Amino acid sequence: MSTLQEVVGARRIVVKVGSSSLTTTAGGLDGSRVDALVDAIAENVPGAEVVIVSSGAIAAGLAPLGLTSRPRDLAKQQAAASVGQGLLIARYTQSFARHGRRVGQVLLTADDVTRRSHYRNAVNTLNELLELGVVPIVNENDTVATQEIRFGDNDRLAALVAHLVDADLLLLLSDVAALYDGDPSTPGTTPIREVHGPEDLAGISIGSVGKAGVGTGGMVTKVEAARIATGAGIPVILTTAAYAARALRGEPVGTFFHRTGERGGARRLWLAHATTARGVLTLDQGAVRAVTERGSSLLAAGITAVSGSFTAGEPVDLCGPDGALVGRGLVNYDAAELPALLGRSTRDLAAQFGAQYEREVVHRDDLVAFK
Repeated sequence: MSTLQEVVGARRIVVKVGSSSLTTTAGGLDGSRVDALVDAIAENVPGAEVVIVSSGAIAAGLAPLGLTSRPRDLAKQQAAASVGQGLLIARYTQSFARHGRRVGQVLLTADDVTRRSHYRNAVNTLNELLELGVVPIVNENDTVATQEIRFGDNDRLAALVAHLVDADLLLLLSDVAALYDGDPSTPGTTPIREVHGPEDLAGISIGSVGKAGVGTGGMVTKVEAARIATGAGIPVILTTAAYAARALRGEPVGTFFHRTGERGGARRLWLAHATTARGVLTLDQGAVRAVTERGSSLLAAGITAVSGSFTAGEPVDLCGPDGALVGRGLVNYDAAELPALLGRSTRDLAAQFGAQYEREVVHRDDLVAFK
């Protein structure tokens, strides 16, 4: 399938737009920019289902709070997000209404799609909104989250949401028209039009901070998002918001990242890329083989050491005897409970402590192996 066919044939599209594409450098929403983005979507892919992963809540809240720049401390960031999120969704509602489209707000944290009890609900909600013809406006729940607020400029979130909703295309909108082979402000640098895999990026210097100064992500997070999405079988276009309409029409703008892998379990993708480990479990070699080669659950018998402070249900890294990272999973025990269980069979544990201890330390459904 050609690049043009992959784009124009996409029936479900995730569009990620950053703060700098929606707001002024002083903070506050730029209504004309929001309208331009909405027009590009509504007029160029009218038959497609679209999810928008939108940054801008914190930036939108700056001016109303009298703040001149993005605050450094978490409490002020969350206050700005609280004020700005309402303004952001209201503006999207108004803008899409001009095209007879409705929008719905979806605020996510990593827990919503890594914990089994939350994951299915998140999937069902997004799919139901799309089936009802609603445009979900997705953002991280910056108002109350702590880890997620440092998650990047929603680029990685967009890649994970694209996999969550089984999207056909991810459009990453930046303040730079394409990925360049160097600093785009330096004479002589040229855009990279297609990326087929990591080898195409070897030796290329990628910057870090968005030039507008109101977001947190830069080209590094966008390339990482493209790597996650394409590895999960979803092609990616990276370009500027000004070229969104042309990109959605399949015109050769920006950088096109070809898919490099196949679609797999979305929840495990989130576990691998959207969580921060709270501790480390060191495995013996037999346990390493069990989780990486056989896809088995992790039992207490295969663990030799525990470090960190965590509670049941939180993510932990799994490392081999040499310290190499081999996986990540959601642990079923608190850190304080585990030392007394190490190296012992589930039958022995049940006999001494009761039937509630006859369970896996990390169930295979809550475990992703890094092979």
